[in-house]
Order: sequence, then C-alpha cells, then structure tokens
Amino acid sequence: MDYIVPAQTHIGHVHLKVADIPRSLKFYQDLLGFEITEWYGSSAVFLSAGGYHHHIGLNTWYSKNADPAPQHTAGLFHSAIVYPRRRDLAFILNRLLKAGYPLTGMADHGVSEAIYLNDPDGNGVELYWDKPKDQWPRDEDGNLMMGTEALDTNGLLNELKTAETQ
Repeated sequence: MDYIVPAQTHIGHVHLKVADIPRSLKFYQDLLGFEITEWYGSSAVFLSAGGYHHHIGLNTWYSKNADPAPQHTAGLFHSAIVYPRRRDLAFILNRLLKAGYPLTGMADHGVSEAIYLNDPDGNGVELYWDKPKDQWPRDEDGNLMMGTEALDTNGLLNELKTAETQ
C-alpha cells in the first residue's frame, strides 16, 4: 500500500435524501436535538451540534415524497452519531424510550455501546459512545477484539441517576 490516510482524518458530515423535510426535522431536530444552522431554500436544511457548519444535511432534491430505499439493495447501512460521554447516550436512550420511538437494536461492542434505529425515511442511525481506549478488549497479542453483546440498558440508564446526584 503506498498511501495511508492521516490519523487526524475524520468523517465530517452525512447528507441524506429525504422525502419530507419537516418530518425529518421532527426526528433530527426535535427528538435527537440537532440545531438548524442553515436552510437552502425549502429543499435542503443543515443541522449541527455545537455550532459546526453542519453534521447532517437533509434534502429533497431527488426524493421529495419518495418511498424509502429498499432495504436489500446497495446503499447506506447507517450513519453513526458519537456522543462524548456515556451519560449523553443514556439521556438520548431515555428520550427515545419516553417518546416510544422504535429501536432496531442495542449492543455493547466492547469498544462502544450503541443504540440502533431508523429515521423516518428508513435510513439507519447508530447512536453510540466510545469507551475509553484502555478499556477496549484485546487478545493476548494485543489485537482488538470487537464483538456484539447485549447492552446493559439498566446500567446505561443509571448514568442519569448518577448525574443527578453529582
């Protein structure tokens, strides 16, 4: 291999084709809490966390009122949103549960804890936090050993109680 991407490289944003922007905003803005940074006419909107220009773009340029993409075809499997602390993931899990929003899965991957769901257009979304690197599971040779185990939802939600007492 003659080129390796620099370690400081990161994924900047995801831009999604959606059928209905107001419906998508109910999910990304009202439920997940992203803030609108800019509208591009009435056919696109950009959202962010913390004032970045945008983490999520939503547009109807090719998809206004369209059906979701078929599940068993090539395309985006899911976008992933990383929360800075376990407590933040607990907060959004609690919010989703209270809203009765359907989840498609939850997992402890050893390196992270994750919640899976679909947005209103059927786009997969992973919400997760990374465990501290020194807690990542490794074999005796130091190789990373990711897996998929049941998420300790009670332990995760207890983060909210712990936060209240601090």
